[in-house]
Amino acid sequence: ELLLTGPGLEERVRAAGGQLPPRLFTLPLLHYLEVSGCGSLRAPGPGLAQGLPQLHSLVLRRNALGPGLSPELGPLPALRVLDLSGNALEALPPGQGLGPAEPPGLPQLQSLNLSGNRLRELPADLARCAPRLQSLNLTGNCLDSFPAELFRPGALPLLSELAAADNCLRELSPDIAHLASLKTLDLSNNQLSEIPAELADCPKLKEINFRGNKLRDKRLEKMVSGCQTRSILEYLRVGGRGGGKGKGRAEGSEKEDSRKKRRERKQRREGGDGEEQDVGDAGRLLLRVLHVSENPAPLTVRVSPEVRDVRPYIVGAVVRGMDLQPGNALKRFLTSQTKLHEDLCEKRTAATLATHELRAVKGPLLYCARPPQDLKIVPLGRKEAKAKELVRQLQLEAEEQRKQKKRQSVSGLHRYLHLLDGNENYPCLVDADGDVISFPPITNSEKTKVKKTTSDLFLEVTSATSLQICKDVMDALILKMAEMNKYTLENKEEGSLSDTEADAVSGQLSDPRTNASAGKDGPSPLVVEQVRVVDLEGSLKVVYPSKADLATAPPHVTVVR
Repeated sequence: ELLLTGPGLEERVRAAGGQLPPRLFTLPLLHYLEVSGCGSLRAPGPGLAQGLPQLHSLVLRRNALGPGLSPELGPLPALRVLDLSGNALEALPPGQGLGPAEPPGLPQLQSLNLSGNRLRELPADLARCAPRLQSLNLTGNCLDSFPAELFRPGALPLLSELAAADNCLRELSPDIAHLASLKTLDLSNNQLSEIPAELADCPKLKEINFRGNKLRDKRLEKMVSGCQTRSILEYLRVGGRGGGKGKGRAEGSEKEDSRKKRRERKQRREGGDGEEQDVGDAGRLLLRVLHVSENPAPLTVRVSPEVRDVRPYIVGAVVRGMDLQPGNALKRFLTSQTKLHEDLCEKRTAATLATHELRAVKGPLLYCARPPQDLKIVPLGRKEAKAKELVRQLQLEAEEQRKQKKRQSVSGLHRYLHLLDGNENYPCLVDADGDVISFPPITNSEKTKVKKTTSDLFLEVTSATSLQICKDVMDALILKMAEMNKYTLENKEEGSLSDTEADAVSGQLSDPRTNASAGKDGPSPLVVEQVRVVDLEGSLKVVYPSKADLATAPPHVTVVR
């Protein structure tokens, strides 16, 4: 791994004529290269493809690359992640782009980030150059259309995430239905007037965002504003474009769904003993969302303006009713967080999540940024330290790991230190006592550590890239918690603490209203309490979960709002 930034880098790049220093291309075993925040870097320079044949990740964000790439980047046969965000790229034509199309210049590329550039068009041969692409981020460019080749049948069979918000897109081709693996589509804040009905034919599509487009169909535009993915796809599926038979069918379907939900809620309130209620108790787990207006003491997170330049996005939620006492329940919970960090959070580069014992959290909370020498925390499993000292200690441990294992990769928290590079201030979450309970993306505080006796938790997700990824990660975490509770209830494990032991350890009696253990009347629901994120003046920035969140619950989880 090699990460370069700062004044010394600027000098070397200028000396190399605005290109990467040639000595970089003499490291044939390099897997990860990041060069960021260099205003003098206008081109990667010749020799990259030949000199770095084993490169897996190339991050060249927030430089001055453009208007093209000369010479082109590829071929890079092992490259999986390419981040060119925040540059000045205007076009990527053949010879000045990502690499050749025949044979594919980037045959293993999975993630491509071109956001925050000035691209007016995409290369027509992108799909042939990177046929295994899974994630494509084009947010914040000047695109007015997608190349037809992008949606050719079988062109990108693995593409699951396409983001092109904040462009100038005027139309979306019906051929988008050929993206068989597409799960997430964000085309917000463009100039679209119609959404093709064929979009509903994407078999795996779970989340769409078309907000900020002036659609001709005003009813559809209203649905889009609420981000009701399921309703939108159903509306498109039955041919709705504002009138005719399709609209009537869509309305009828929505009304029937509404009536069905009302009947289900009524049955749950009345504790009905019919067959449908029996099935629900036996096979389902309930997630009950408690609105801020229904909560006598809602938790609030205030956001200080200085985080805007460090890690601007945060969402929070309170979950009550988890059962972590039996067997390996706590271990499974912690393992699920690690897996989320590896996958959806992209090794914490996209987002970082943290879980806290709610009883130890004193609100309101403040999300702010502090100089490393002023940020003091008691990290999980360590003694109190200032962030500057903690980071230095982790760096020394990482070096020792590399020496002992005789390899470049490291494990644990040491893998995430590079995410702090170039930051004068570090983000942190502070409670009402003034204690730092979270230092993303590195660690939580020992003060709010989750234990086997924990049943009520405060969850937070932060990101430097987008608010939507925070919500996606929070959705995934809460739904995973629901699945884990269901597993715990259905599989009796040894090693559970008795109620008396749990009370003794936790220091207070458990609340029967939030006890997650299955009783004789069936499982109690997990309660998800909304958490408001506001600025220092109290103006709302985001509330989670909103109506658009937790929309893709698995079949055995019922969300009651």
